Amino acid sequence: MKEFIISEAKTENAVLVGLITPEQSERQVKEYLDELAFLADTAGAKAVRKFTQKLDCPNPVTFVGKGKLQEIKEYVAEHETGLVIFDDELSAKQIRNIEKALEVKILDRTNLILDIFARRAQTAYAKTQVELAQYKYMLPRLTGLWTHLERQRGGIGMRGPGETQIETDRRIILDKIAKLKKDLVEIDRQMSSQRKNRGKMVRVALVGYTNVGKSTLMNLFCKTDVFAEDKLFATLDTTVRKMIIGNLPFLLSDTVGFIRKLPTELIESFKSTLDEVRDADLLLHVVDLSHPAFEEQIEVVNRTLTEIDQTPKPVILVFNKMDAFTFVPKEADDLTPRTQENVSLDELKAMWMNKQPDHCIFISAKKKTNIDELRDLMYKRVREIHVTRFPYNDFLYQNYDSGDDVQ
Repeated sequence: MKEFIISEAKTENAVLVGLITPEQSERQVKEYLDELAFLADTAGAKAVRKFTQKLDCPNPVTFVGKGKLQEIKEYVAEHETGLVIFDDELSAKQIRNIEKALEVKILDRTNLILDIFARRAQTAYAKTQVELAQYKYMLPRLTGLWTHLERQRGGIGMRGPGETQIETDRRIILDKIAKLKKDLVEIDRQMSSQRKNRGKMVRVALVGYTNVGKSTLMNLFCKTDVFAEDKLFATLDTTVRKMIIGNLPFLLSDTVGFIRKLPTELIESFKSTLDEVRDADLLLHVVDLSHPAFEEQIEVVNRTLTEIDQTPKPVILVFNKMDAFTFVPKEADDLTPRTQENVSLDELKAMWMNKQPDHCIFISAKKKTNIDELRDLMYKRVREIHVTRFPYNDFLYQNYDSGDDVQ
């Protein structure tokens, strides 16, 4: 079996498909498909059309109904579109039947995210984790995927085993999974030793939804060159740097971003990377204030954090991207319910300050708005933890103010 091949692909036109169900409203599905389009763009595809359908539950055979599937087929044939991406995870049976009907490459949300991770992984550790997640994803889908991979080679979602070696079977994949798990255990052991060598320094972890500005903050605070751009999952590998405010040293780490419907395979494979979250004494939960569904993103992150670590930790909510926040006041005669865009920044501040007294702040990392205030808040919280470990150092940190040097 060949190793995973990570290569740049030419832009592909893609059709996106989502379901409106009792669990997912029409508004939510629109947001999910917008995010799926962003994922597709990150992977190198251009979303040219979005299809939605109202169903009580996904069709177990074709995900959508036959009529909708025919509509999609006519569109991809007319517009010569070679890729259809579904917003939910598909079974092997669904993939096989949909591909047979549409005669184009079929991906689901999980496969797309795995492909992006394959593109973004830089270190041997991250690449091993991605490879393990891809094999776990493919294992229950062998029946439906091998012939699919035989016909479609290269491109988005095809950076995995089976591109040229279709004879790969379940036994070989299971052996590969076992080896990758063994490799990760060894890497985990080495990384655990590194974490232990950091001593009792207070650890602060940047967490949040993907593309909210964590890496930008990391670069701003620590003068690092962590890769940051307006793409999803720009950061996969955890970066840890020593930060000093005044004369108080602590460790700051940047972690992989979370997302809705994060594949189980990735959560399992990346739990070791997220050890930085488990080992952290304080979490900086960064939120994209300009996103219309930022409250739902907060819930997604909180749920994922609970899956990673059941131990409660102190959290500072950092509402970023104030500069991109938009407010559309309602007309006096508009009787429709207010939406997120109808809420002013002052109202949001008052609401969240009441929910999280002394534990939230509004900033713009791009414009460096309220950065000094964030440093002050971090200093206060880190000091509270530090003096519990080194009470004899308390007198050293009593005269700090925001005018002191920050390294």
